[in-house]
Amino acid sequence: MTDVLINDNFSGDTEIDCLIIGGGAAGLTAALAASESGAAVLVAERENRLSGSTALSSGLIPAAETNAQKRQNISDSKKTFFADIMEKNCNSADPNHVNLCVENITLALDWLEAEHGIPFHVLDDFLYPNHTNFRMHAVPEVTGEALVNYLERAVAELDIYVSCNLKIVNLIKSSNGRILGAIGERPDGSTEAISSKTIILACNGYGGNSSLIAENIPEMQNAIYFGHAGNQGEAVIWGRQLDAKIDHLSGYQGHGSVAHPHGILVTWALMMEGGIQVNTNGKRFSNEHKGYSEQAVNVLSQPEKIAFNIFDERLCALGRKFEDFRKAEKANAIISADTIEDLASKLNISIDPLCETMLEIDALAEQNAVDTFGRNFNSKNRLQPPYYAVKVTGALFHTQGGLLIDNQARVIQKNGSFIQGLYACGGAACGVSGPDVAGYLSGNGLLTAISLGYVAGKSIKAIEL
Repeated sequence: MTDVLINDNFSGDTEIDCLIIGGGAAGLTAALAASESGAAVLVAERENRLSGSTALSSGLIPAAETNAQKRQNISDSKKTFFADIMEKNCNSADPNHVNLCVENITLALDWLEAEHGIPFHVLDDFLYPNHTNFRMHAVPEVTGEALVNYLERAVAELDIYVSCNLKIVNLIKSSNGRILGAIGERPDGSTEAISSKTIILACNGYGGNSSLIAENIPEMQNAIYFGHAGNQGEAVIWGRQLDAKIDHLSGYQGHGSVAHPHGILVTWALMMEGGIQVNTNGKRFSNEHKGYSEQAVNVLSQPEKIAFNIFDERLCALGRKFEDFRKAEKANAIISADTIEDLASKLNISIDPLCETMLEIDALAEQNAVDTFGRNFNSKNRLQPPYYAVKVTGALFHTQGGLLIDNQARVIQKNGSFIQGLYACGGAACGVSGPDVAGYLSGNGLLTAISLGYVAGKSIKAIEL
């Protein structure tokens, strides 16, 4: 059972200043920041290695006015970044919370570079949906797994204690509401009591909890879950027991481009630079430039819940910059053909409808015109033979709702007070995407993971301990 227990006389087998629950980007960033304040930190990770949803992602972090942007002569502003986020979520997110994330992601990335040697560069050869500038930061490998590896090395250099295979099952609080510690469980069923002056919830959302998905996001309850299985919603479950404020549980990140049945993410850069999606009838069904999150719903509404990404050699070269795309090629998920007729045959699509679709988009590109879905086509990105395609489906990546926090990442109760000793960051906290799938701006997940992890860790002041 995932419960909050009351025990005024709680005494742990281990005593620590700060217990961090979750070893993804949020938890590791929080650990680095808390350790610098002089706190003795323990990171508890339920799996046998550090990974979380971060390792499953592309590892791209949006931020403005960073040193990395300046090195690449990219002129951007936090004000513009803030506006992009708010426009995408239709002003449904708390602007103060969005501003907290926008301000602190810049500080966090510059700090991770300067103090912990994590190298970032900005992807500057294409724009992600609804971003008005190049601001996607990545480590050299451009993968989430590599990002976790850099953070893990930084944590090891500070001798921060990380305990894998330690699943936190209970929080312990006093009768007056202060968090006192937690109970952890090992794979063999043994338990460990941990006394901690503060706890940071960095355990992401509830994407892996089918009952919470059915309750809050029923349209995705039968979709493929492409997130981390350990995202079981403990933050929400504990938060409800602690009478915490919780919001936007219906918000989530989907993705409309997961190679099927291979289960490999296919970069949306292909769509942004000229690619299209068609259904099994050979017809387009949406504006691919609106965003890959809401496209998950569009793809899942098609026959057989699948679509085909169609692109060309130029876009293949772009895709190969991403490790996931290279994996898809190695798995033979990418199909090539010299002609549209041959491609239709290989995809088992009727030739005439697909040819008609390709003629339509070619005419739109030649005329630099806008289609009936509202997508702009241009001659620079016209598709040319040979053609390529990959069969994809829609998937749920991670949830965006969670605990409400203040500007120090302290968890807020319904009566407006704070839960003493409890902090939240990343997917455990309410995000910046609002209550709907369409509110997700590319990179919002790692934005809140690293910015709020930084805020939570910095808030663990020595004076508080």
